[in-house]
Amino acid sequence: MVQSDSRSSIMPQAIISAQQLSQRIALKQKSLSIFEDLDLEIFAGEQVAITGRSGSGKSTLLGILATLDQASSGKLFVHGEAVHELNEEQRALIRLKYIGFVFQSFQLLPALSALENVMLPLRLDPKFNYAKAEEKAKALLKKVGLERQIHQTPKVLSGGEQQRVAIARALVSDPKIIFADEPTGNLDGDTATEIEQLLFALNRELGTTLVLVTHDPALAKQCQRHFELKEGQLIEHAALNLKHEQNV
Repeated sequence: MVQSDSRSSIMPQAIISAQQLSQRIALKQKSLSIFEDLDLEIFAGEQVAITGRSGSGKSTLLGILATLDQASSGKLFVHGEAVHELNEEQRALIRLKYIGFVFQSFQLLPALSALENVMLPLRLDPKFNYAKAEEKAKALLKKVGLERQIHQTPKVLSGGEQQRVAIARALVSDPKIIFADEPTGNLDGDTATEIEQLLFALNRELGTTLVLVTHDPALAKQCQRHFELKEGQLIEHAALNLKHEQNV
């Protein structure tokens, strides 16, 4: 259950709705509870941070909300779709339609160019068209400031450049929701700041919903909503950055 100390307003239908969500890991003689009976609603266009100590289960929760994993029990709705009732193939279609990912370790294929990495999600579409996909990928790489590096492979790109490629890849299928797991965790301070600014700028420009896991309190405070996963429960904290909002 979410405990809230900051939010009481009428909101539209949630783009993500988790109801009584629990996750347990089976051990030899008993099960280990990661979290129990979590309720969470996230609305279109919001910027939401999930924080917590190492091992608290925040990345596990993100993976479930992003339909990469299944909860032990509870209900999950993404864009109105009852994800908890779907099999893996059906969940993959949900990801294709609605979701983009940005990971701490970038997850780029080393043998492919920046352009080819960005195009990858579009290849999962049965209606894939190479020329259109290439045009779209080039436009996104330009948007993230990499129009001159489109043919370079990850090994010759800096960490910040690799994460920019990953962000472009996350956006190429026009997702409604971007999930980011420690998106600046492998970057130095200045580069991390640049990537943070890029994520928020694209969130405002494209109207996507941004859900990120971070250990960085300063990054969490830039989001409109901030949840802490603590002892298996979600606690909502005041996190609205008024200066950030005025720049929207």
